[in-house]
Amino acid sequence: MMKDDEMINRGPVNISTKKEASALLANSSDTVFTQTNQFSSHCLIPTIDNYKQLYQASVDTPDQFWDEQAKKHLDWFTPFTQVSTGNFIQGDIGWFLNGKLNVSYNCVDRHLKENKDKIAIIYEGDKPSQIEKITYYELYLQVCRLANLLLSLGIKKGDTVAIYLPNTPVAIYSMLACARIGAIHSVIFAGFGFESIISRVKDANCRLIITADEGVRGGKTIPLKKKIDEVVCHCKTVEHVLVFKNTGGHVDFNPQKDIWAEEAMLEQRPYCPPEHLDSEDPLFILYTSGSTGQPKGLVHTQAGYLLYAAMTHKYVFDYQNDDIYACVADVGWITGHSYIVYGPLANGATTFIFEGTPTYPTPSRYWEMIERHKITQFYTAPTAIRSLMKFPTSFVEKSNLDTLRVLGSVGEPINPEAWRWYNKFVGRERCSIVDTYWQTESGGHLITPLPGAIPTKPGSATLPFFGIIPKILDPQTGQVLDNADTTEGVLAISRPWPGIARTVYKSHSRYLLTYMKPYPGYYFTGDGVKRDKDGYYWIEGRVDDVINVAGHRLGTAELESALVGSYCCAEAAVVGYPHDVKGQGILAFCILKEGYEDDENTVSILRNEVRNTVGPFASPDVIVITPSLPKTRSGKIMRRILRKIACHESSPEQLGDISTLAEPEVVPLLITKVLKYIPKTH
Repeated sequence: MMKDDEMINRGPVNISTKKEASALLANSSDTVFTQTNQFSSHCLIPTIDNYKQLYQASVDTPDQFWDEQAKKHLDWFTPFTQVSTGNFIQGDIGWFLNGKLNVSYNCVDRHLKENKDKIAIIYEGDKPSQIEKITYYELYLQVCRLANLLLSLGIKKGDTVAIYLPNTPVAIYSMLACARIGAIHSVIFAGFGFESIISRVKDANCRLIITADEGVRGGKTIPLKKKIDEVVCHCKTVEHVLVFKNTGGHVDFNPQKDIWAEEAMLEQRPYCPPEHLDSEDPLFILYTSGSTGQPKGLVHTQAGYLLYAAMTHKYVFDYQNDDIYACVADVGWITGHSYIVYGPLANGATTFIFEGTPTYPTPSRYWEMIERHKITQFYTAPTAIRSLMKFPTSFVEKSNLDTLRVLGSVGEPINPEAWRWYNKFVGRERCSIVDTYWQTESGGHLITPLPGAIPTKPGSATLPFFGIIPKILDPQTGQVLDNADTTEGVLAISRPWPGIARTVYKSHSRYLLTYMKPYPGYYFTGDGVKRDKDGYYWIEGRVDDVINVAGHRLGTAELESALVGSYCCAEAAVVGYPHDVKGQGILAFCILKEGYEDDENTVSILRNEVRNTVGPFASPDVIVITPSLPKTRSGKIMRRILRKIACHESSPEQLGDISTLAEPEVVPLLITKVLKYIPKTH
């Protein structure tokens, strides 16, 4: 795969000057890193040959491979009779047919016999002093009580429950309680605004919402119950709202619908038999922004999803029995589902959940948490890493990070500079860095290093996980590109895997249209990719109208809809642009209604409209007021041109022929305006 003299063996290093750091970060991104033999020998998959052997088995004899893994990693009430069925053409994919199991049982009950008193969850709140540790037995009791409460309220198998909670253990209880009785949960990120919550609750026909009085992030209070009160007025399917006390803050209480959750749970029996569910019964719906403006409710099912989450968690993080594993994502996103809740708990792990932010109360927060809890695996987003790189390295250096063994990156491609900083100042050049590529749709990692086995390159997701067969396609013809050296095109997967989402809720045609029909016979990821001479994959980002902001995928249509919802905006077009911290920033081009001026007040109104409708994390970084937009004579906005302008690809050769536009003179005007807000250093 690569020459021995290209490899760098990890060993202890001394962190010293800023000059030394700058020199390190200037190294070539093609440098290959490998672990020492001492490190690798303790890993679950210790060598590249071990990886190749397992990978080859997973693609040569997939049914045999997955049969063995399903029996090894999951407990079954009724054995499955067939490993897999279906294909990408019809989207009739199924795994472990006729098998019966329960996800909650696999994540909780089966660990009680030998690990009843093991810590299942470590919670740290917004303040460092807010720490709670929950054993597997305590988790079991809470999940059973909440499951029985749901049953007492008439929630049954197949009903949908919306979960709108802060990043606390209660969110985990709620997910597992739904899974226990066969209810389908739809977790809604607590940062979403009013309209986004309504659209998700309505689409899923949720009968019940689980929320809390308030959330807290970075010292700021988030009025969760207040938002849900507004939502319920617009969502007639909601019969009850369960309210947990998180801060103790005042909320309006409607005794006809609202129930104080803790009080009601105390009256419930702490035993609830787990429902026997079919492998292909839905487990959850998770909404992801789409390019049409209407969020897609992706449906993940029971057995295949759980197996894939458990296996990727175990092997990608090299999880071993006494580890303290931490993912600092939010349960409202797929990362939280797979790698805070289901994957770790299925493996009997101690999983960490964090309600705060990386810079509150100081930029040392992450590193102090690692030292405080003796964390062994740490999983975060490149956005967080880049935001922390702005501070002096002394914020990292003062913490003892000796327990760390694996550092993970998630949500977007990590740039080589951030990779090296993470490696040197957090990993101290002795940890394995796993840059994981995957999606909400995939359920778990698709392309990723494995600690001890796969040498890494800063910025590359490296090689596929077991059962994943990536193909690089020509974006125009759909032909497989298989050059001997570097290959570049769009990324597709040629065979189903257990963790893939099965459908879009209530719209299988949309599922097929989005993922299966662009390149028949393949699952289309929507990402561009390059494969280098060593066979390593380098993800290049979205090729459709979805912006990846700090690991959050946002549909441009959803953002444009929010902007046009403002009383001062007549038309809007949104594109992404390279951002030093977020990976991609949001650039909005807005045409104002008559009578409104291009001034700070108007820009503030537009930005607040997006914050209130979609959520603060979706707030545009740059808003450009313009008299018109580049359109065809038929009225279609040429977003291709806007994207090029946003990226400063504005030479005549790069823009192409613009004479056919209805108003070609707007293009140089927009180039000038964008330069004012986004310097070419981006």
